Amino acid sequence: MKTTRRNFIKTAAAPLIAVPFILPSRVWATPPSNRLTMGFVGMGKQSRYLLSKFIGQTQVLAVCDVDTTRRTNARQTVDKFYTDNSDKGVAGCKEYNDYRELIGRKDIDTVCIATPDHWHAAPMLLALRKGKDVFCEKPLTHNIQEVVDVIKMVGKHKRILQAGSMQRSSKEFRVACELVRNGCIGKIDHVDCSFGGPPKLCDLKEEPMEPGLDWNRWLGPAPLRPYNSILSPRGMHDNFPNWRNYREYGTGGVGDWGAHHLDIAQWGLGMDDSGPVEVLFTNGDATLLYASGITVFRKDNGFGVHFFGSDGEVMVNRGKFKVILKGKTIASYVGAESKGTTCAAEVNKAEQMLLGDAKIKLYDSKSHYEDFLTSVASRKKPIANEQVGGRTAICCHLINQLYYHNTPLKWDPAKFRFTGGTGDPAWLTTNYRDWTKTS
Repeated sequence: MKTTRRNFIKTAAAPLIAVPFILPSRVWATPPSNRLTMGFVGMGKQSRYLLSKFIGQTQVLAVCDVDTTRRTNARQTVDKFYTDNSDKGVAGCKEYNDYRELIGRKDIDTVCIATPDHWHAAPMLLALRKGKDVFCEKPLTHNIQEVVDVIKMVGKHKRILQAGSMQRSSKEFRVACELVRNGCIGKIDHVDCSFGGPPKLCDLKEEPMEPGLDWNRWLGPAPLRPYNSILSPRGMHDNFPNWRNYREYGTGGVGDWGAHHLDIAQWGLGMDDSGPVEVLFTNGDATLLYASGITVFRKDNGFGVHFFGSDGEVMVNRGKFKVILKGKTIASYVGAESKGTTCAAEVNKAEQMLLGDAKIKLYDSKSHYEDFLTSVASRKKPIANEQVGGRTAICCHLINQLYYHNTPLKWDPAKFRFTGGTGDPAWLTTNYRDWTKTS
């Protein structure tokens, strides 16, 4: 069964029971770390990490997962934490199989979404529509049209949205981008970003279904297919499942590490509210071309994010940082082999040497999770808001479309559409399965 995008949004956003939503006045009267309430959708490895970051700062009221084991474990984890730390909250977490029941609760202020990529948009759109603020893992969506829908929904309902692009809240990445934005390495020519390739169509064989997993709901808007444990391993596994390697559910290495590193490229190039105008192949690898003439190349192996300027280079990755200016290494920490120093020390050195009189100071977030909660209280946009997370996701989706169709594409980042006779509007979205008809 297929459904249109419009019907998908309507169906996915329809609560099981019509519940009026009233945002509690206490959210604004007290710090969010005191009594802000939260619900979690998707309780896999990444969500358990996010739960550990938010549980002491909010009152977690509910968790949702289509796997009985995972959702029960999450509920027990929450209740044990509050039982052991009564000053942080009250035990009594509820567990749900259907995200619409969780989001329909009027006592939940914020929703954290950490599902497979194909399940980001539906709960996110419903939560925004119901007046809730949202933290959603990256990549923000599974296709380009979902980005447009999310941006519009955030604006319409005046919500706070933070994408899980947490590198923006690490100092080495901020300083790297400030060096680039302030012209410390001259005019930028190109950027190398290292990450994996696109996902493939799912070809997994059927495996016996074990009790306790609502497979129909796990698939949701994706095509109906037999169960395979690679997509949804059972039990409390401590790994990131490989659903991301299949187009129906994930966005491959492009949407995984690409969403992190392309996000930093966008930040360093000042493209947070825009994006590339063309995506094409260069020596077999995907290349993003910007209106300025700057190119961003996908690389299989490299430093992470590597900016090349007329006067030098800036390289950055998690816990790694290097600056070369006019052939001389100004700061360098590339791992354990960098004896006698640390990443933080080298970042501080470059900052003091080159950014003392900087005219451009970027958003300084010390914690990606506290930044979200602070924004919920202040109503000011967080560091990885819907424009930031959405446009980085579009970069990923454009690269994947290049690989899927093996043809260069021209893009209008202002109007969110293909130009120059390239592309097909159908590539912007997905034929969604109406999973509710068989639920």
